[in-house]
Amino acid sequence: MKRWIYPVMVVIASACYGILSTNIKLAMKAGFTASEAVTAQYMTGFLLAVLLLAATWGKHHSFKGWAALIPAGVFTGMTGIVYGRSLIYLPASLAVVLLFQFTWIGMLIDCIAARRLPKKVELFSLALLFIGTILAAGVIGTDISGIPWQGWAWGLAAALSFSLFVFSNRKAVPGMDTVTRLAITSLFAVLVVSLFQSPEILWNGKIQEGLWTYGLLLGTLGIIVPVSLFSIAIPQVGSALASILSATELPVAVTASVLLLNEPFRFSQLAGIFVILGGMMLPTWADQRRNRRAL
Repeated sequence: MKRWIYPVMVVIASACYGILSTNIKLAMKAGFTASEAVTAQYMTGFLLAVLLLAATWGKHHSFKGWAALIPAGVFTGMTGIVYGRSLIYLPASLAVVLLFQFTWIGMLIDCIAARRLPKKVELFSLALLFIGTILAAGVIGTDISGIPWQGWAWGLAAALSFSLFVFSNRKAVPGMDTVTRLAITSLFAVLVVSLFQSPEILWNGKIQEGLWTYGLLLGTLGIIVPVSLFSIAIPQVGSALASILSATELPVAVTASVLLLNEPFRFSQLAGIFVILGGMMLPTWADQRRNRRAL
């Protein structure tokens, strides 16, 4: 497989995450709680993962080393829980901005684990991402003094949890295929969510009232596609670069919130999106340039 495909996988996975905040907000507008939407997301995601596992059961599925996936599953579930809580207090665009802080948190975690200093290109890229974030979020000139402190706390907690999820996916499990990895990760994620969210949706009739449609969409875009792509790509690109490439989540989230939730949009936000895209591509461009020089 060509090397360029792995960064593209991270970008696609992050774009899927960018749509989640808007979909959860739409579920809340339809009369469901954020907790119910998040629970439906992870239960549906696990069900789809099991169906995929069953459909490919004729192939060899190795469960050896499954315990290494427990952190990925736990942090996936925790991210959904705290991110859903932040959306109770925050508009979708601002919730994504706080989640977006995983870019520098993930870089910090990677540097600490590898006992290294950040590369110059990584620091420059993070600077561009920070500037682009401020512009794309549309917080300049907006009164945010009335936002409860709980929103800020839950949003930053989501950033930390997502950073740990990316970091826990940095290593491949030898001999384990993507479908098996997805099933195990989603299993531990749904166990965590069921403990702290709304498992009663299984018997209180909310699924039949229409929650299943949001669960199917959230489960596909929030579990199946991103977890599968991350599990393949992050061991190849590394958690530091993955954190930077995941910046595509913010432009997608802002675009979705404008189109589907009618949240305000300014020209500065468009400029911020282009700055973010530039910051995302910088490390990959620098890496390709070094490879050409080495030939």
